[in-house]
Amino acid sequence: MNFEAFNFHLIVSAGVLEAGYVIPIPIQAQAIPPILKGCDVMGLAQTGTGKTAAFVLPILNRLMGNKGGCLRALIMAPTRELAGQIHQAIEILGRKTRLKSVAVYGGVGINPQIQKLKRADIVVACPGRLLDHIGRHTIDFSQLKVLVIDEADQLFDMGFLPDIRRILTHLPQARQTLLFSATMPTEIRRLAGGIS
Repeated sequence: MNFEAFNFHLIVSAGVLEAGYVIPIPIQAQAIPPILKGCDVMGLAQTGTGKTAAFVLPILNRLMGNKGGCLRALIMAPTRELAGQIHQAIEILGRKTRLKSVAVYGGVGINPQIQKLKRADIVVACPGRLLDHIGRHTIDFSQLKVLVIDEADQLFDMGFLPDIRRILTHLPQARQTLLFSATMPTEIRRLAGGIS
């Protein structure tokens, strides 16, 4: 099996080719087909195994051909480093798509983020700063189609579960939800059961 089997949009396929991807790793091969079908997916994969592409590529594919310039995909990550890596992967894989991604995390000025959020198709966010934007009404979830919770066990270990539950109350019910975790403790299973 190679990446051509997924029948991605030509522009997304060009990004795959440019990134040098040929044969999908197991998490990609297992997760991409149901994500492309619009199913909710819970994936178990260690950090650094290439799972970012398992959700980024189907998201890019889904957002192609639709009206851009509004937030349609939200990816939550536990640390600014991981948020930055996911944002970078989106920029590399989606370079030819014209879709705009913005990374939203604390420790940097909020005003540049506010400006970028006005035109973003995809937001990669840490929960604390995302709640800041929600409180300021500087983020609009009305067109949101896909939610990804990445490294769910790390989010739990770092005490972000209450923040995630608060964020979920602001998101549309009609959406695709993807949850990825290196381990699956009871709290993560409970969270997954409550958001699908």
